[in-house]
Amino acid sequence: MTQTAPSRTSGNRLVELGVPALLLLATIGIAYAAWSTGAAGALEAGAFVTGIVCVWLVVRQSIWNFPLGLLNVAAYAWIFYEYRLYADSGLQVVYFALNLIGWYLWLFGGEDRAALKVRTTSKRELALIAVFIAASTAFLWWLLGKLGGAAKFWDALTTSISLSAQWLQSHKKLECWHLWILADVIYVPLYISRGLNLTALLYGVFLCMAVIGLLAWRKAVKA
Repeated sequence: MTQTAPSRTSGNRLVELGVPALLLLATIGIAYAAWSTGAAGALEAGAFVTGIVCVWLVVRQSIWNFPLGLLNVAAYAWIFYEYRLYADSGLQVVYFALNLIGWYLWLFGGEDRAALKVRTTSKRELALIAVFIAASTAFLWWLLGKLGGAAKFWDALTTSISLSAQWLQSHKKLECWHLWILADVIYVPLYISRGLNLTALLYGVFLCMAVIGLLAWRKAVKA
């Protein structure tokens, strides 16, 4: 028994280090291929890489997701603005602020200013979030109509869902992953329809990682 324990530990360490390394290499490879063939611009290719790594760090509950997330949302604010997805562009600005809030909360938001732990959301808070999503979608739909935005309803809906998901994520609430999954299911065809194929692929990966994040955080809550 004493001889097998070190090998198991080494094997686990290899998996922990190997999976992120393979993920990073695959992500860089896809981004480079998209950029070199003209399927995506340099900024979108860079945002693709930082986006996937950032979500992986969130799944792992790593505090380093926040500085990387700030770079990612700044890039996408410009990308979405260029493609007239104005609600998504404005959403990145709010994401920037929520990332700063989340960075602080994850470090000091627990009891006695300790690190924040994964928690579940109360029924009252979930009800308030549902009301916010409905009201925000209606308002943004009207506003985007005035601004001449593309895909007005879906842009408004995904923006409202994503805002709520980011708020819950900043407070380390398990249910953030349910909302991310819902948003990603809508985002993929939306971005394909706008010609943002690399971004659509990114959100397809986000969808898979959101499922992994849900399972990982659910274990953390039980633990």
